[in-house]
Amino acid sequence: MAENGVEAGAEAQAAVPPKMSVMTQFIRDLSFENILAQKGVGGEVQPEVDINVNLEPRNRSAENQYEVAMKLQITSKNKGSDEKLFILELDYAGIFHIENVPQEQMHPYLLIECPRMIFPFVRRIVHDVTRDGGFPPLNMETIDFLALYRTELTKRAEEMKAQKADA
Repeated sequence: MAENGVEAGAEAQAAVPPKMSVMTQFIRDLSFENILAQKGVGGEVQPEVDINVNLEPRNRSAENQYEVAMKLQITSKNKGSDEKLFILELDYAGIFHIENVPQEQMHPYLLIECPRMIFPFVRRIVHDVTRDGGFPPLNMETIDFLALYRTELTKRAEEMKAQKADA
């Protein structure tokens, strides 16, 4: 009889869906450097944009609260000459209240689901800052945070393999 109670409890727990709410989100740091205007690049300008994304999750002191920071570094260079046109750095954070996510699934949840929630706001900031900085607005394509997470896992596994081989 006790086994059935344990099984029923496990089934009930599995049936409870994760619950997430965005408590707040904010710009922690923002920098935009218009190098084109400062130096004056001559000739035709054909921009190439490079976007680097870094995610940093961390626990907060309150129960079930987490902070996820999305750090972007966007560099635009003139195609062919490698002259920088602009550099945009954005550190944007969201604070989330998360319940019903098993501890072993919390890390991927924080690095996949939470960034999906704040990304539209990050995209809008990048759009507005590049436009207000004197360039055509940069419309970032949607980032596949699942693929980004898998790539990071693969990279870490390879680094650990290399460390073991060196030892």
